[in-house]
Amino acid sequence: MNNQLTKLNIFSIKGVQMRTFHITWLMFFVCFFGWFGLAPLMPTIRAELHLTKAMVGNTIIASVAATIIARLIIGKLCDTWGPRKTAVRLLLIGSLPVFFVGLAHDYMSFLLFRLAIGVIGASFVITQFHTSMMFAPNIKGTANAVTGGWGNLGGGVTNMVMPLIFAAIVGFGYTKGEAWRYAMIVPGVMMLIIAYLYYKYTKDTPEGNYDEIGYTKTQTKTDWSILSDWRVWALTMAYAMCFGMEITFDNVASLHFVDSFHLSQSTAGFWAGIFGFMNLFARALGGIVSDKVGRRFGMRGKGLLLAGVLSLEGCGLILFAQSGTLLVAIVSMLSFALFLKMSNGATYGIVPFVNTKNVGMVSGIVGAGGNLGGMIFGFLFKSSTITYVQAFTYIGYAVIGVALIILITRFQKQTVLKEAVDGGEALAGGMA
Repeated sequence: MNNQLTKLNIFSIKGVQMRTFHITWLMFFVCFFGWFGLAPLMPTIRAELHLTKAMVGNTIIASVAATIIARLIIGKLCDTWGPRKTAVRLLLIGSLPVFFVGLAHDYMSFLLFRLAIGVIGASFVITQFHTSMMFAPNIKGTANAVTGGWGNLGGGVTNMVMPLIFAAIVGFGYTKGEAWRYAMIVPGVMMLIIAYLYYKYTKDTPEGNYDEIGYTKTQTKTDWSILSDWRVWALTMAYAMCFGMEITFDNVASLHFVDSFHLSQSTAGFWAGIFGFMNLFARALGGIVSDKVGRRFGMRGKGLLLAGVLSLEGCGLILFAQSGTLLVAIVSMLSFALFLKMSNGATYGIVPFVNTKNVGMVSGIVGAGGNLGGMIFGFLFKSSTITYVQAFTYIGYAVIGVALIILITRFQKQTVLKEAVDGGEALAGGMA
């Protein structure tokens, strides 16, 4: 791929590369808003629809289950249709259940809408694929981490903003049962706006769209041998432990703070939002460090970094689970959040180099792993015999176990694209 950028100036919108950079992270941000817009409102929804703990757990599982298959499909569509067409179509179709979830009036209909909304979580694969197209090897990890992190930031903003939108609607005289339904119109409208921006101002590659450069005719043969590549599955497990835990925490944090520390819905949403706000820099930090370590120590260094931050995430989760006061819970939450989000960035600092001819498929498989982890963790939080505290503890030990697997995995391979050592600073414009 020609004309890929070797520097990232986050304050620039000059050129198709930087326009695409900003629009693609904004697309994931907005999709996150729609995907998890219901999570901070669950205390109200739980009361109105008379949901049991098991029912709430099922809705959490449903919200991430559909994304597993969707990410695999979207990864392949990025390789064939191109990220631009894939993004626009996903936004248009995905906005429908976001708009209409307000029609749910019982547990089963609400569960089905949550399942349908989960499809828009596949937008992450588009973000990572499109960014990889626009930036050179020396900066891919950093660029992927920034777009992924700023997109994930939508989870934090959602937890803070949706309760405020809800409260404003109640202030206009609507009931709480009506307010959470009308609140979901906001992310639906946002998705339509981004669909227009994506269509109007992005290109599939720095040289043009797939159909303009004939890319689909020569570059999209899938190498199914990637399914036998152990490195792909190691990264899939790693992403299950970091991103899987992230989306699980986005789903249960408000309920956990309400039930364990007796906070109000808006206050619980605020602290849950702080967790998401760590994406403003933490995921990017993981990608930046991954690129710097890679330039000096190669793929082995990238793997060791990922193993290290995963281990610290697991330890932080165990400490959070044992928190006896709100203050300790918040401090330990911020600690494990830092390493969790750095793990996200470090994982996708490796992904683009595993199979450079099938970046979409690899991104899709690893991305699906994140949601698979979230679905599995959802069963722990659904259980009537396992408390939230126990669930966090078990997950912490599982994360440490996967860190050991990453530690012994050799990511370097002769067919892997050698990372460029030129290009200057990884990040311009003051981020460093």
